[in-house]
Amino acid sequence: MFSEELQAKINGLKSRRVPIKLGQISFDSPLLLAPMSAICNAPFRLLMEELGAGGTVSELISCHGINYRNEKTRQMLTIHPKEKNIGIQLFGEDTQSMARAAEYAREFNPKFIDINMGCPVRKVVSKGGGSALLREPKKLSEFFGEIKKAIDIPLTIKIRTGWDTDSINAQEIVNIADGEGIEFVAIHGRTRTQQYKGTANWELLEEVAKNSPLPIIGNGDLHSAPLTKARMNQTSCQALMLGRGPLRDPFIFLTSYLDDPSQSPFTPKNYLEIIHVYYQLLQDYTDKERSHLIQVRKMVVWFVAGFAGAAEFRGKLFASHDIKTVMELTTEFLLGLEEANQGDKKVNLNQPFMMGGHG
Repeated sequence: MFSEELQAKINGLKSRRVPIKLGQISFDSPLLLAPMSAICNAPFRLLMEELGAGGTVSELISCHGINYRNEKTRQMLTIHPKEKNIGIQLFGEDTQSMARAAEYAREFNPKFIDINMGCPVRKVVSKGGGSALLREPKKLSEFFGEIKKAIDIPLTIKIRTGWDTDSINAQEIVNIADGEGIEFVAIHGRTRTQQYKGTANWELLEEVAKNSPLPIIGNGDLHSAPLTKARMNQTSCQALMLGRGPLRDPFIFLTSYLDDPSQSPFTPKNYLEIIHVYYQLLQDYTDKERSHLIQVRKMVVWFVAGFAGAAEFRGKLFASHDIKTVMELTTEFLLGLEEANQGDKKVNLNQPFMMGGHG
């Protein structure tokens, strides 16, 4: 998939990872890719797994879309043959609809099925899905139990700390999940009403992890390799989930294992190579050129954040309306940085990236 030079760098850092097991589910490391809407399709998940993610989760998929056998939804369920540690995430409010959807999603051979209980978006929440499920914990035992009965693979959940600051109930949800045989719980350290504002409550996440009968995956504000490494060294969580971080540093699952994570060995030429690999994976995934343009262009903009001249380059990309031009401009920009030995990113690693959301 990659050149010998890049693969050697990747393998060197992959060798520092330690495989883990969360309940019955094995992962190649405790750093996992968070599910992100319109991002975590099969091409992106596979790219991240090849770049060191210990496991991945699909973007949230509607149980109703699955049950209606919607063609777009069916493609979202697609798993690349090379994907190894992948879970499919479903969202919905109706117990029987979710159970039927989980049974169908199982046919695509994920390692586990995950229930989205954290999405704060109004169109999801207003119908009773996502974070809205946190508001009625008494209904969750039956909800979990019926879905679990429909599948023969592990069931997991991803939640938030609560609906708002007056209803923090992550520990209660974890205890209910344990009683129904849920395998692990991933927790985003914000409430639903916070959306993606403010900061993740890691003090609460650590407290829940210490008291939990189930493995806990911590999620929120791990948007740089130094922050991720620091959290790995002190957390009680059994694993960490990264969302926005990999969009600025696609090598974060590897660079977090460096002795000095701020000194990445990956150069602009390496970034260009993985962009080409991503584009090829997209072409194998769909023949829709419009999708190629939209997906590659936004990924390039995120990947180059922090490089010298990135703002001007971003303007050129958004003015480009065909994939050929986008790839040509990207090649020119990144090779220019390589030749000028301008491979360092100038970013405030403590400042949140993409405040609009995603992990």
